[in-house]
Amino acid sequence: MALQTFNAKVEWKGGVVAEATARGFKVTMDEPEELGGTNTAMNPVEMLLCALGGCMSIVASVFAPKFRVELKGLSIELEGDLDPDGFTGKNPDVRKGFSDIRYKMHIVSDSPEANIEKLHKFITTHCPVKDTLEGVQVSGSYVIEK
Repeated sequence: MALQTFNAKVEWKGGVVAEATARGFKVTMDEPEELGGTNTAMNPVEMLLCALGGCMSIVASVFAPKFRVELKGLSIELEGDLDPDGFTGKNPDVRKGFSDIRYKMHIVSDSPEANIEKLHKFITTHCPVKDTLEGVQVSGSYVIEK
């Protein structure tokens, strides 16, 4: 399959609210009140955790038959550690993003544990979002519009 390019656009809506659009779907981002927001939506780092969990669940559902795993249910709990002092500039030595992300995948299945273990390993080595989080070059530019 050839390289595909995915696109998204994010527009600032005032305060710390932003609206993202991709393929005609929209999602709003905000911050909790203690971080200067109005607490009307998830913040970007929470959405990143959701993207990771969503990607893992999609990989699981698509490839479960290959590993002879019958999924009856699947949920993923995710948490990440982030020190806001990094991005606010209070402590320049602190990482700006997550320093650690952990998940617990709850798989409901009567399939053999060996099959489930193989599926889990496949998920962790083939999830595009996890792979991206492990290191990708990010570059960009800006345009001034008046």
